Amino acid sequence: MSIEASIRDKLQAALSPVHLEVVNESHMHNVPADSETHFKLVVASDAFDGLRAVKRHQRIYSLLSEELEKGVHALAMHTYTPDEWSGKAPDSPRCLGGNKAS
Repeated sequence: MSIEASIRDKLQAALSPVHLEVVNESHMHNVPADSETHFKLVVASDAFDGLRAVKRHQRIYSLLSEELEKGVHALAMHTYTPDEWSGKAPDSPRCLGGNKAS
């Protein structure tokens, strides 16, 4: 199973989100082709009700500890309750590391 699929399955099972995007952004970075090292998550879930951003992120880190240990280098997280979810998350910035700066 791909890392992307594993992330999607774990978040779906644990958070029952009303909206979930797992975007592999590795191609935007200085990594080999077909890498699974950089991800953007957009999650809207009732599980985040009453939690500040830090606690939401800690919950996701806990759920994805195995993937983080196996090579996920970067995880951009946009976490919302269903009431907070506007239908659009911020775009990711361009990578300026390695040979991507030119």
